[in-house]
Amino acid sequence: MIPSKNKICLVTGGAGFIGSHTCEALLSRGYHVRILDNLHPRIHPNGLPDWISSDIEFIKGDATQRLDLGSALQGVSYVFHLCAYQDYLPDFSTFFHTNVVSTALLYELIVEKDIPVQKVVVASSQAVYGEGTYQCPEHGKVFPELRPENRLEEGIWDPLCPDCDSAITWTLTDESRINPQNAYAISKYSQELTALRLGRRYEIPTTAYRYSIVQGPRQSLFNAYSGACRIFCLSALLGKSLSIYEDGAQVRDFINIEDVVSANLLALENQETNYRAYNVGGGKAHTILEFANIVAEVFTEEVQLEFTKKYRFGDTRHICSDISALKALGWNPGNSPKKSVIDYVKWLKEQAQVEDVLTTANENMKKLNVLRDTKST
Repeated sequence: MIPSKNKICLVTGGAGFIGSHTCEALLSRGYHVRILDNLHPRIHPNGLPDWISSDIEFIKGDATQRLDLGSALQGVSYVFHLCAYQDYLPDFSTFFHTNVVSTALLYELIVEKDIPVQKVVVASSQAVYGEGTYQCPEHGKVFPELRPENRLEEGIWDPLCPDCDSAITWTLTDESRINPQNAYAISKYSQELTALRLGRRYEIPTTAYRYSIVQGPRQSLFNAYSGACRIFCLSALLGKSLSIYEDGAQVRDFINIEDVVSANLLALENQETNYRAYNVGGGKAHTILEFANIVAEVFTEEVQLEFTKKYRFGDTRHICSDISALKALGWNPGNSPKKSVIDYVKWLKEQAQVEDVLTTANENMKKLNVLRDTKST
């Protein structure tokens, strides 16, 4: 059943990447759209982005603050809770404060004020799976833990079977097994657990989406700690080589922002998604090296790849989501990583301000021992 479209849909983090595209889609479908966003200076140093339509109601505020979120929830029927803190830096409390506290407060206020919210869609992450699912010839399906530091220092990248130390092969990861390995991942699983359990307990229909690596226009130019598309494209635009960590053979799952938006709308308008977590991915595995070559192909200028012999501590080796559960409801991703890169590069070249944030990001990651050298470096 499609919900009434004369009611208010609140999008927390709505000025950001996924949020702003979702807002536009909601607006085009006739929803009254309201954004709550704190316009964090690291993501929005120039204030409210010019892509936010004047037809959208905007509230500057913080979803972790009772007064701000309470004000934004007035009269709301639907919520996309998309504000998040994602990083490679070891500021652990910030992950939980932003990602988990805001979610608990959201349900607290809905219950306390008896707000008749008909649906909440929460942005979780593929990161909750850690190293994901592998197949061992002897033990079948296995779930390795964080890769040992001593093997990474030697440039030995692939995990081993946790039961017999044999070589294992990665497989698609479905929604059944959670194994978060870093602060961000733990916070996202805590967030979705909070949302789904409180949602069911208080009969607030809720869906959690475990997004893979989302790509496309409007990824912030000012956060260079994560996002292969953003980092590689910024590097190429600034005339830098594309830095490849590990050996480039690590597998990732990329999804276009347009496909994420269509999944978001499905969750809003399909009650079969209630009280469940779903993978939202591109449906095809790519190595980082393959993706870097796509970026190099899109740029007309010559682009060099640099194998740095470095690694980021806490990175997953291989991960690709099984999206069959969401596809069974009629959703299907239709855009390739190359389209994502083309769209992002076009948008990137239209920006008046493109600064070299990469150097500072790399220096900070080295200083905090996030970016590490192998012994052969």
